Amino acid sequence: MAILSFVAFTTIVAIISYLKTRKTDETTADGYFLGGRSLTAGVIAGSLLLTNLSTEQIIGLNGQAYSEGLVVMAWETLAAIAIVITAIFLLPRYLKGGITTIPTFLERRYSTFTKTLTSVLFLSGYVVVLLPVVLYSGALAINTMFDLPTVFGVTKTEGLWITVWALGILGSIYAIFGGLRAVAVSDSINGIGLLIGGLMIPVFGLLFIGDGNILEGFTALTDKIPEKFEVIGDDASSIPFATIFTGMMLVQLFYWGTNQAIIQRALAAKNLKEGQKGLMLAAGIKILGPLIVVLPGIIAFYIFDGQLDSPDEAYPALVRKVLPTAFVGFFAAVLFGAILSSFNSALNSSVTLFGLDIYKTYINKEATDKQVVKYGKLFGVLLALLAMTIAPLIANAPDGLFGYLQEVNGCYSIPILTIVVVGYLTKRVPAVAANVAMLSGVILYSISQFILQPMYGDSYPHFLHVMAILFVLNILIMLLIGKFYPREEDYVQAYTEQVDIQPWRHVKIVGVIVCIIVISTYFIFS
Repeated sequence: MAILSFVAFTTIVAIISYLKTRKTDETTADGYFLGGRSLTAGVIAGSLLLTNLSTEQIIGLNGQAYSEGLVVMAWETLAAIAIVITAIFLLPRYLKGGITTIPTFLERRYSTFTKTLTSVLFLSGYVVVLLPVVLYSGALAINTMFDLPTVFGVTKTEGLWITVWALGILGSIYAIFGGLRAVAVSDSINGIGLLIGGLMIPVFGLLFIGDGNILEGFTALTDKIPEKFEVIGDDASSIPFATIFTGMMLVQLFYWGTNQAIIQRALAAKNLKEGQKGLMLAAGIKILGPLIVVLPGIIAFYIFDGQLDSPDEAYPALVRKVLPTAFVGFFAAVLFGAILSSFNSALNSSVTLFGLDIYKTYINKEATDKQVVKYGKLFGVLLALLAMTIAPLIANAPDGLFGYLQEVNGCYSIPILTIVVVGYLTKRVPAVAANVAMLSGVILYSISQFILQPMYGDSYPHFLHVMAILFVLNILIMLLIGKFYPREEDYVQAYTEQVDIQPWRHVKIVGVIVCIIVISTYFIFS
């Protein structure tokens, strides 16, 4: 029964995605990379949320919540503020310029070399960290949660390889051969399933604790382990309270405002109004994120009395404990969709970056849209094969995978955010300043976290503080270079008229409401 419901739900998603995308002209760059600039608010919101939410969050963040409690909700709730900033300030500028990728803007603002550096940084992050880790964590979650090695009569290692390649192949089919619209449509459907399935776990968990009564279950939870509901992190926490005002917001702004795998959904909006509606809808739902990726970890701590061997076992152990058998197949399909979403979204963005920013720029400057799409797909196949080969080899990755990923991603997130911010806020800072800032950002952060931090241990500043320090330092470097070696003329962003940039009239009001709700949660739980 579980297998039938799994296959049925997955097949329905594939069929609907095909029917919804079969008329999209994917021989053009806009058609393939941006879904013909046709995405509406609901599709954008669903795709954004499911691209963001995958097993490294569901498993990793619930694992952190198991250890630390509600303090880790900052990764979710503060994202809503970053999405609001993106909708109001960044998206109008992106759509006005008619850009397909963030590096495209950087080429116009700075130089072709700046664009290339950025694309290489993005691709390096996707290939070395994001794609393999998504595949590995996804395969590990499915194998552990549903005991697939036993079902198929193979060893755990063999099961890991099988699941990784199954996820990789299916994700590649969606991303490489379907284009962004196929990815976005399937994300939207799976997004609804993930919200339903994700909310099932804390509901059944609280019912289990309260002997059939959710309110009694929640009361028992808060009475027995009140320390898990404290949102103000101390210096020993993975998120000290002060970091919320330094590197935390920078990480969020990079992820939701400049990360190609995320912002590409908003860039594909049919107009600015739909893009802003989609982002605001995503921000509103994001506030509810802790119910899916934080509360289950706390429930697991209560049920298992903190006796699990590893925090990362919290979520799959809770699922096995409280989820009725009848829902197992559906939940497996939803989780499967979440894993595929993060993988195929990053892969689609990688194909986009290579095709437009590397192939057409350096390999074949006269390439037609059809050729760009063709060779972008070939690159995507190679990238997918590489990721599927690497993923099973990272079985010895350190504990606390979610925090580890955030730290490693700082190598490229802060340098890219720096040059995007300075690019929009100034007119005379030259390309050489951006190139220097990117290289210095990568080098200094790498030295800080991989050489100095291991030397000084706990006495070394938190990596989020380091991000903020380097952000300010690199901005100062760019402004100083701009003062002594300015551009010959001011940069002016032209309006391409590819997209209607009439804003949604309620965007600012809704944005303020979202921010007030986020801030209020800290007063309520502090």
